[in-house]
Amino acid sequence: MEVIGTISQSISLRTIFIVLCLEVLPCLGFTSFVFGDSLVDAGNNDYIFTLSKADSPPYGIDFKASGGRPTGRFTNGRTISDIIGQELGAKSFPPPYLAPNTQPSSILRGINYASGASGILDETGFLFIGRVPLREQVHNFEQSKSYMVNVMGETSTRQFLKKAIFSLTIGSNDVLNYVQPSIPFFGHDKVSPNMFQDFMVSNLTIQLKRLHELGARKFIVVGVGPLGCIPFIRAINLLPGGHCFGEVNDLIQGYNKKLNGVLDQLNQELGPEAIFVYANSYDIFMKIIVNYHQYGFEDANGPCCGGYFPPFVCFKGGNTSSALCDDRSKYVFWDAYHPTEAANVIIAKRLLDGDESISSPINIRQLYNYNS
Repeated sequence: MEVIGTISQSISLRTIFIVLCLEVLPCLGFTSFVFGDSLVDAGNNDYIFTLSKADSPPYGIDFKASGGRPTGRFTNGRTISDIIGQELGAKSFPPPYLAPNTQPSSILRGINYASGASGILDETGFLFIGRVPLREQVHNFEQSKSYMVNVMGETSTRQFLKKAIFSLTIGSNDVLNYVQPSIPFFGHDKVSPNMFQDFMVSNLTIQLKRLHELGARKFIVVGVGPLGCIPFIRAINLLPGGHCFGEVNDLIQGYNKKLNGVLDQLNQELGPEAIFVYANSYDIFMKIIVNYHQYGFEDANGPCCGGYFPPFVCFKGGNTSSALCDDRSKYVFWDAYHPTEAANVIIAKRLLDGDESISSPINIRQLYNYNS
């Protein structure tokens, strides 16, 4: 009887899931599986033991969906992936994979696997203790896919994943760990910048191919932005306002170029049924920093929250709250590491509709409509 009950339960789950797909999916319009670091974390780090958290005010102060309460997003409002999803018709945001209240049916609108402090390399972010490296994020997606196959069947799952967008925004923490001499693992025995770039690219490529094996067909791979210009790097290197750390940005540009080249190769090898889009966030963000007045910003140097000097802690509580700017829409940086929602909106919209210098071989809106 127990076996019959299990079979019956499995059939009913499958029926419910298929009905949801038929009735709900056309309304959703957009399904996204998000991988990455704190730039796109939607709250996964709230559920692990880590020093990298954004679970207290004023984080999320402008996030309307939560009424201004913290959600685990490392900014004052929406992330770039949140904004892109809304622009493409998503009715809600992909929930964090690790949240205990994330329902299995959430797969219909996608899942967010991203984790603050994580990197392409497993060792990245170890000083923060807990984080979910990219390899583990992909493993978590594999668990999600197993659930889909169990209740939906192999063929329906394959068709479902074929239309979904898989975005990866990761690599910043790997670079930050590499350029900080105080971190033991990346100490005196550092490999050369060229070898480090190759190591990052090869490890990311392994995970992209793994996702492809699991059924992913539409990829957005976001390059690393100009970290040499973020308040944290400017401060620890005692750079005056308006100046960026060229050595760090050179390392990133070399990595981005190699990443773009590998994505071209993957398009040749695995296309046209699969397509890998390179998102050039570096150039977009650099233009914002250099021409910030033209974008309506008043400050492109310091953070809105956390001050201009270490330890850059952004928090609100009692009589010891950190400094918070008066108008968050006028600042490029929310804290010492992350952009404000205002900056994220500009970046997201450029990636959505930009030309090949921004998003190649096609932009994200074209990717959404792409059918192999």
